[in-house]
Amino acid sequence: MNGDDTDGFLGGRLRLRQGRGHRAGHDAVLLAEAVSPTQTGLILDVGAGAGAVGLMAAVLAPQARVGLVEIDAASCALARENIDANRLAERVTAHEADIANAASRRAAGLVDGAAAVVLTNPPFYEAGRVRVTPDAAKARAHVAAMSLADWARAALALLAPGGTFIMIHRADALADCLAAVSGRIGGVSVEPLHARPQAQAIRILLSGVKGSKAPLALLPSRLIQATPGRRE
Repeated sequence: MNGDDTDGFLGGRLRLRQGRGHRAGHDAVLLAEAVSPTQTGLILDVGAGAGAVGLMAAVLAPQARVGLVEIDAASCALARENIDANRLAERVTAHEADIANAASRRAAGLVDGAAAVVLTNPPFYEAGRVRVTPDAAKARAHVAAMSLADWARAALALLAPGGTFIMIHRADALADCLAAVSGRIGGVSVEPLHARPQAQAIRILLSGVKGSKAPLALLPSRLIQATPGRRE
């Protein structure tokens, strides 16, 4: 892998080729850092693209196995290249699959109900709500072909009972995010993320546990510019 066309994450512990579509940055770092460093079992990065979130999670949680789940063949090939380049092939696997299709998930080697953690940074917009860029690669990353509720339902099918679901999304999509996971996970916590002091939140980290009946918790806000491990 040529260092001239790669991006560094986690203080240079991970190098990533990203292609011409969406380029991972702070959102990916924040989502990956939500995983406990002592996490074991299987972590799935759903909608993985070139693998930024899942590969960072593999670096940060060295006892876990990681699956990168991506529908786009070119992005999945790039994810496999990144796995090999970072010498993580013993613990990380890329799965080319349509998460909304149970047969596609099975054909890609995914087992429903097997993941200890599901991480996801879904496309932030739904088709029909925004103008779609003519760049097909960027359009796939930013505009979902399914509703957020359908995305969450498919991602949660992969999660084991008692497993943890973690999603990052736009702060102004909070109502949609809560509706998407309602009745599917409990113990939901929402952490507002701000780019500047006294400014409105621009992102939320939402997490919850499959099968939990615990109530919703609103966590203290956090400034994301101070996040360690930011992209370099």
